[in-house]
Amino acid sequence: MSMERLDRQVDAYVAWKRDLIREITRYRSWLAHNRLDSEAVAARLERALRVLRTDHITLAFVGEYSRGKTELINSLFFSAYGQRILPSRAGRTTMCPTELLFDPRAERSYIRLLPIESRLEDTSIAQLKRTPRHWLNLPLDPQDPDSMVEAFTQVALTKAMPVEQAIQLGFDPSALESAGSADAVLVPAWRHAVVNFDHPLLRQGLRILDTPGLNALGSEPELTLSMLPNAQAIIFLLSADTGVTASDMQIWQQHIRQLDEDTQSSLFAVLNKIDVLWDDLAGEDFVHAAIAEIQAGTAQQLGIDSADVLPLSAKQALMAKIRGDQALLERSRLEHLEKLLAQRILAQKEHQLEDQVVHQVLALVQNSQQVLKLRLEKVIEQRDLLASHQQGSGQMLLELTARTRHDHNRHHKRLLDLRTNQRLLQRQGELLRAAIRAERLEEHLARLRRSLTGSLTTLGINLAILHFFRSMEQDLGILEQEAERANKMVAAIYRRHNEENPLHGIDPPQFLLVPYQRELKSLQGKADQFRLQLKTLLTEQRTLTRRFFATLVQEVIGLHQRLRQEAEQWSGDALTPLLQFSLEHKQQLETHILQLKALAQENQQNSQRGQLLTRYSGELEQQLAQAGEMLRALRRPAPIRRQGKVVSLSNAQIR
Repeated sequence: MSMERLDRQVDAYVAWKRDLIREITRYRSWLAHNRLDSEAVAARLERALRVLRTDHITLAFVGEYSRGKTELINSLFFSAYGQRILPSRAGRTTMCPTELLFDPRAERSYIRLLPIESRLEDTSIAQLKRTPRHWLNLPLDPQDPDSMVEAFTQVALTKAMPVEQAIQLGFDPSALESAGSADAVLVPAWRHAVVNFDHPLLRQGLRILDTPGLNALGSEPELTLSMLPNAQAIIFLLSADTGVTASDMQIWQQHIRQLDEDTQSSLFAVLNKIDVLWDDLAGEDFVHAAIAEIQAGTAQQLGIDSADVLPLSAKQALMAKIRGDQALLERSRLEHLEKLLAQRILAQKEHQLEDQVVHQVLALVQNSQQVLKLRLEKVIEQRDLLASHQQGSGQMLLELTARTRHDHNRHHKRLLDLRTNQRLLQRQGELLRAAIRAERLEEHLARLRRSLTGSLTTLGINLAILHFFRSMEQDLGILEQEAERANKMVAAIYRRHNEENPLHGIDPPQFLLVPYQRELKSLQGKADQFRLQLKTLLTEQRTLTRRFFATLVQEVIGLHQRLRQEAEQWSGDALTPLLQFSLEHKQQLETHILQLKALAQENQQNSQRGQLLTRYSGELEQQLAQAGEMLRALRRPAPIRRQGKVVSLSNAQIR
């Protein structure tokens, strides 16, 4: 069976984004040519371009040790090397979270490793990424598979240390292997690894996050508070020979299950190692029935749809791809996962970009097109009028100029009114930002830090956390009231515009708080979970408690900054479509007045006037045709919707 490759699918997605970037850039030039550009529209287009240029897709692989996460990544992305690139022998190979990406700013491929001792600081991994001196940098040669394998084994290194030191670093000693003596254990040498190399899929913006088992998720708060929620898909690994174990269930319930409700992540469970169920004596029907039964049981236990549980054999898939054995590849069922990744994740990203970028730019282009259409209609009407009044065309032109000037004054007045409304709305925006000003957050955080530092009991910590989140909720409650007032004001302004321009009705943009309130609730849920675990955590693990709350605080600060930024952006942008509408009309009418003045010169012959108007209407038609082309290009469906069906995916070949 011939398979559509994953790199082709991602290529189509990237080509679609490139087309959008080209059309938005073209529209910007078109606006300038037609004297329709404005600062507000330019800022909006610049933001749209930034979203498209920085967009990427993250797949996170999560699961307990020995479930085959790394083997699955090898079979999905690295089979073209003809060997295992990421270490995936039996036992605990992935001891530290590993990100695979392509960094276009780097001159060469590398592995960067963050020493485990950095956990003693409150600094987050995200902050440490900005300071390269904290990381060990190993060069990587993608042309030499053996040297890559050797470099990747560094990621799995462990080091022996006394139990007390491991506890200080946030580890639960019972989850670690002994280092040969009663008071020493093996811990990962590295806290985090970032791998940059030039692979066709990574070059296109795909990123892979390979995570270790339960202990690392519990002791590296940033993974569960930030990295996993930001992934587009979580692929949860289980083993067909063990089914859903107690520790699998613990990871699922504590760290994964709520992600599809709180974020835009898609959740999939992969039931790996189905080759243990292959039984040549029992026959294929028996094997299919056994796999279907364990698939249904797993879906029921996890509380997800049976279609989102994918039975496969990563090991057999890797062997099949390396040997070019199509029958074994089909039997491994890897293609079902590849197909689903394309269908759900790329489609979800397309939908997100359509929402964030395409619809907004379409509205702006339609606005400009509408202005030129009305202008063209007027020019044709005036040309016909002048042709029918051959004798009194000079007087007629004076009347037309007066009428156009009247229209211009009307749009100018409307623009002034809108600018007054804009100032009122910006004042309302200041009230929005005041409700969530940074100083207010700092007060809550200072109180929280004082309480946590002074608390020696879990009860004291519990009360401090509860009080912090209650303060945050109250702030968002005040913000919600201000947002309601602002939304009403904007709705009234748009209603008036829509009554005056029935053919050009626009929906008012609303400032919505629900996503932020949901995100805060989710962070509070994680804090509650951690508080409950405090009872079972060793009292010596003060470092982990401190680091968890340092990470939690970073997430709340990030949420707060995004909310302030959106409040500012929204109050500045809410009236942009109406301002654009009036400004473009006004500017077009100014151009038209100049045209009419040129026509009104007494020495003009009627035939010349007709020719000038015909030339003017021709130019407007040409500009309208260009606007139509841009609209068609922007409306072109994204690749997955365009196909109407989703093709299966396979390993991207190294070009």
